[in-house]
Amino acid sequence: MTQDQGLITAILVATVALFLWGRFRHDMVALAALLAATLVGLVPGSAAFAGFGHPAVITVACVLVLSRGLQTTGAVDILARRLLPATAGRTVSLAALMGLGAALSGFMNNVGAMALLMPVAVQLAGRLDLTPGQVLMPLAFGTILGGMTTLVGTPPNLIVAGFRAEAGGTAFGMFDFTPVGLAVAVAGVAFVALLGWRLVPARRPAGREEFETGAYLTEVRVPEKSRASGMRLAHLENELEGAGAQVVGLVRNDVRISAPRGSRMILTGDILLLEAEAEGLGEALAKLGLTLGEQGSSSKGAPDTEAASRDEIVLREYVVRAESNLVGRSAKDMALRTRYGLNLLAVSREGRRSQARLRTMRLQSGDLLLMQGPAEVLADFSSENNCVPLAERELRLPDRRQAALAAVIMVGAVGLAAFGILPAAVAFALGVLVSMVARTVPPTSVYTAIDWPVIVLLAALIPVAGAMQTTGAAELLARFLVDTVAQGQPVVALAVVLVVTMFLSDVMNNAATAAVMCPIALGIAGALGVNPDSFLMAVAIGASCAFLTPIGHQNNTLILGPGGFGFGDYWRLGLPLEALVVVVSLPLLLWVWPL
Repeated sequence: MTQDQGLITAILVATVALFLWGRFRHDMVALAALLAATLVGLVPGSAAFAGFGHPAVITVACVLVLSRGLQTTGAVDILARRLLPATAGRTVSLAALMGLGAALSGFMNNVGAMALLMPVAVQLAGRLDLTPGQVLMPLAFGTILGGMTTLVGTPPNLIVAGFRAEAGGTAFGMFDFTPVGLAVAVAGVAFVALLGWRLVPARRPAGREEFETGAYLTEVRVPEKSRASGMRLAHLENELEGAGAQVVGLVRNDVRISAPRGSRMILTGDILLLEAEAEGLGEALAKLGLTLGEQGSSSKGAPDTEAASRDEIVLREYVVRAESNLVGRSAKDMALRTRYGLNLLAVSREGRRSQARLRTMRLQSGDLLLMQGPAEVLADFSSENNCVPLAERELRLPDRRQAALAAVIMVGAVGLAAFGILPAAVAFALGVLVSMVARTVPPTSVYTAIDWPVIVLLAALIPVAGAMQTTGAAELLARFLVDTVAQGQPVVALAVVLVVTMFLSDVMNNAATAAVMCPIALGIAGALGVNPDSFLMAVAIGASCAFLTPIGHQNNTLILGPGGFGFGDYWRLGLPLEALVVVVSLPLLLWVWPL
């Protein structure tokens, strides 16, 4: 072992140890590893921060932005309702989500497949009463498993095919990977859906702690093209039941009906008084094409919030303090629209139900207000009136036109990458630019949509992983294990190549792992006088199975922040899943690609 190989090995061991300890944030540890490698000369100073321009880093950042657009426009809610079982239990729902992710990953960039389904997974977690991470990790692993089923599913497969062609044969075809890859993917999805998800730690994303607000009382309007128009009230209440909402009153021609009969028909222009949890408001509106009563109805002379830039309009929740100026006053008394240009969309008064209209309801101490308007105006309003802002919450109000546009942008970006028209990073960056222009992701929200600690983690470790390759440390490790463990036994050598490739893929880029291991695999096959295809396929499987760390695959990195995970949380599910991959793939490799 050379001095450089010893240094990079020591840095990587220390880095992994610090990750597992969890005392310092993962981006701090990664940055320390990068600086250490730079200071000892393993990474040139001029290239120390080149990782921030790496296509993988750009892709992850852009995917996070595009995913935010799918969430905030309501496109996710539509996708989830149409593609996933609405009432199935955890096993069936997780199997359906992972199966869909795996199927998409076989024919498109698996990062793109993960990006499409990440928001759906977060929504599904709420319905299944799981933390986001308990659904995001199974989805990430499912998309990784699906990528190994075809030639274009993941970069390592393309690299392996290229090495086969360079070795004097023909490159592997589109479906040469399918017999082994599909069996492994099916076994992996079944294991995670049936049992494995229980091994995922139940973490809450940092800064997104849940809090109880009780049910909101809000007014929704029945527009002309709403599904609710012409529907009996009893039927409408059945439709809303799944969203946790109920109708507590109806206003028609400014006359309130407090206890409308179930046989009453809903007409265009009616105002329904709904009681719903904050998380259910968006779903209730999306299901029936309803709009919040205050949206789009501006009083004469009022500063119209709809006329303001879309990127300035936000939703905020405030609690009314006992000493607030709002106590005893209504939205009409305060002239919220004419004075502030704000909308009061809903009020939560837990345990009590007011009989007043929303605009004339007199507020009380402890009421929770859901308000809409420019962020700066809302901040001034809360300060002036002694309101306490609550922790930021995802409150998605549907906009079908914007939802369709966000979906088209995402599909377009994925298509450009999947068909090789543009590199993935360029395709997703183009999608972000179009999203900003179309306001599906407001320009002021672009940078807040990116999980920067994850970006720093990935960008800092890319040069470190590169140093592991350039110093020859990765090759040295692989050859040592094969020579000392296999000892001339072809089947044992095949198993060692598979396991070593999986291990390296967990600590360095999977494409780099495939590039390092393919020459080693060909050399071992030549020395043993056996079929090299078996060993190349073992490299392809191993390089695609990075389940132990958040840095082994971009999809693992994507869920690090949204899932609230630490570096040491992945192995609990990843280790048994990798063991299953070995058990399933090894006999299949020997059968499909005999030695």
